[in-house]
Amino acid sequence: MQESIKTYQIYPFLSWNVSILLFFVVAAVNGQIRYSIPEEMRKGLFVGDIAKDLGLDVRRLVSGRARLVIEDDNQYVVLNQNKGHIVVNERIDREQLCAKKSPCSFSLEIVLEEPLELFSITIEIQDINDHAPVFPKKEIKLEISESTPTGTVFLLDSAADPDVGTNSLQSYSLKANEHFVLKQHTRADGSKYAEMVLQSGLDREKQSKHALILTAVDGGEPQMSGTVKIHISVLDANDNSPVFTQSIYKASVLENALRGTIIATVSAVDADQGYNGNVTYSFTHLEDGSACPFEINSNTGKIKLVGDIDYEASSNYEINLQAKDPWGGLTDSSKVEIEVLDINDNAPVINVMSFTSPVSEDSAPGTTLGIINVKDLDSGENGQVRCTIEGSVPFKIKSNVRSYYTLITDAALDRESLSEFNITVIASDAGSPPLSTRKTFNLKVSDVNDNSPKFPRNFYRAWIVENNSPGLSIMTVNAKDPDENQNARVSYILEDCEINGSPVSEYVSVNAESGVVHAVRSFDYEQIKQLLFIVKAQDGGSPPLSSNVTVKIMIQDQNDNPPQVLYPVQTGGSLVAEMVPRSADVGYLVTKVVAVDVDSGQNAWLSYKLQKATDRALFEVGLQNGEIRTIRQVTDKDAVKQRLTVIVEDNGQPSRSATVIVNVAVADSFPEVLSEFTELTHDKEYNDNLTFYLVLALAVVSFLFITCLVVIISVKIYRWRQSRILYHSNLPVIPYYPPRYSDTLGTGTLPHVYNYEVCRTTDSRKSDCKFGRAGSQNIVVTQIQVSCDFYLLYSKGRCWPLKYFLCYVVIQSILSEITR
Repeated sequence: MQESIKTYQIYPFLSWNVSILLFFVVAAVNGQIRYSIPEEMRKGLFVGDIAKDLGLDVRRLVSGRARLVIEDDNQYVVLNQNKGHIVVNERIDREQLCAKKSPCSFSLEIVLEEPLELFSITIEIQDINDHAPVFPKKEIKLEISESTPTGTVFLLDSAADPDVGTNSLQSYSLKANEHFVLKQHTRADGSKYAEMVLQSGLDREKQSKHALILTAVDGGEPQMSGTVKIHISVLDANDNSPVFTQSIYKASVLENALRGTIIATVSAVDADQGYNGNVTYSFTHLEDGSACPFEINSNTGKIKLVGDIDYEASSNYEINLQAKDPWGGLTDSSKVEIEVLDINDNAPVINVMSFTSPVSEDSAPGTTLGIINVKDLDSGENGQVRCTIEGSVPFKIKSNVRSYYTLITDAALDRESLSEFNITVIASDAGSPPLSTRKTFNLKVSDVNDNSPKFPRNFYRAWIVENNSPGLSIMTVNAKDPDENQNARVSYILEDCEINGSPVSEYVSVNAESGVVHAVRSFDYEQIKQLLFIVKAQDGGSPPLSSNVTVKIMIQDQNDNPPQVLYPVQTGGSLVAEMVPRSADVGYLVTKVVAVDVDSGQNAWLSYKLQKATDRALFEVGLQNGEIRTIRQVTDKDAVKQRLTVIVEDNGQPSRSATVIVNVAVADSFPEVLSEFTELTHDKEYNDNLTFYLVLALAVVSFLFITCLVVIISVKIYRWRQSRILYHSNLPVIPYYPPRYSDTLGTGTLPHVYNYEVCRTTDSRKSDCKFGRAGSQNIVVTQIQVSCDFYLLYSKGRCWPLKYFLCYVVIQSILSEITR
């Protein structure tokens, strides 16, 4: 049968205190008619032409004894049979009829007899703005601590407006002030409520009370509003407010639950102690005339059912909660949402068809783990089942065919992150309230070698004292592999490299199982100061994975080397002496003992001490620099030969030392020194061989005398002629400089330069030999000095007597044998 819809709109103007615009809409579909009228219409006003809208003759209404059948006891409308009109019988208050329900309507039937006919009629009541927003109290009193932080929210009483739609409460406004601002919120059901936020701190000492005005405005025409005064008392510091453990509490209750049933328990925590830590709970902002079927225990926070609930009347409740500090007046707000559940008495049943465990961690996303079958004995929506997986896990459930679901992987697995999963599948039906069944699957993840061993750090450093025993354990390197079994078995390998040209394996070794690094041999700090090599950690997987770490072993010094004296040189072939003139003052620098120690650190710190001396009252040695200086004026009584024994010690534990002998000559002329030290050498070391040396010297001298006599005469004639030429030419005399001792200033040795200058004149009797002194005023009596004397002896412009020559040759031979 084809359906037809007819719509009629009539706009009569009615007079009921003010003009009311009447909307009249008629829709006829298969014998059903719907009218729409505003609330508060006067008795007798026209609602609808039922005869015309149903296509009936008015006479049929009379003959059929038409009458209206209304289920409600209230007869809001009546039928005028003579005209076929439905008119208002009594005042209709939409708020009384439907409260907040929208759209608001009531149904009735018109019955005709002979023959029997039944027509359904629905009359919708439209809201008009006949109520202004009204607050439940004329005043709101708040007590706020001065220590309340900015940003604290205070929930304000909501204004009640029984109108609906745009005629209902639309917004709130707060009188401007410097401390508080207003925030508006909308609940799930569309109702508005306001919160007052503290935007600047309160100071009770400056202002202990504040008065504000809160205004609620609806959206009707004309617009209506309501106000409430807010009185705020600022309390002294109570610095901790109660805090609800949740911002929203959710609970559900079956519609057939008994009174006294505990629905939920809310709790708030106050960090204060004692009386300030007590918290009381209460419901707030309940609208006037609303019957709340729940009650909260002010001390325990338990919410229980105290009235009747009906799912068809109201399927959920949203109640504002307040936790208050009874001492300081601090509060916190929260909300509880209570859902009324319809009865659904059969839960789904989960049957496992197949399930695979363990699964390899390298399984690709989409790998099938199991198949389940879900059934629900209920029918309709209560029997419609939906399966989900609880929590955030890398799995998902997929529906293949009706009642069958496949459990598959949804992401890559990592056994090292999580080796076992408890997958909870929840099967919920679509009933109201829904019932659900949970099934937990325990899935283990098997390992693959996808992780290389890792060292806890990128660089290892260790210290070992030199002269260690071979095989000494130096340190331990340790790498971890998050894999398991053979894939996590780590072996340590010493990477090939060279240290000072030798393989690293000649210095250290690494235990393949424990990672302990051993010294292969004893180390010498003076030869090698550190070892730098690489250790590789390799697992037992296939293929194996590895990682490297750098190891640095520092060799620590021991005091295993005594000081070495660089100057004066202690040799058995020469005799070294330092010359001190008798005119030397106090503090005169005689010489400097220079020594080094190949150790390092404090083991190389040297100190110098005078151990023995011919005259201890004449010389001293600098403790740090090794300088030998006079400590008093030199006198004529002081012996020419002075023998000093200096000991050089390092600062090691235990300390090591070296001894040096310094010979000092106290004299003003070279011959005096020569005679003294020649006699010293002769008497000390070679008394037994004196006869042999003298005989040998005489034989050599006799041979050389004859040979040199001719040479001397020739040289004399040649030099005499040269001197004459030089004398007439006035040319400068070229000085002769013997070799220097090398300057070892870098090692601490004093520089000694010995210059012998020969000056000649035309008159050989005026020729002379000058000894150039070094900065230290020292003279070394060595072969080079004797050679110098030999040169001077024959460089004179005259011949010496034979006895002097023989004496000189004997001395020269003795000293030559000594130096050898």
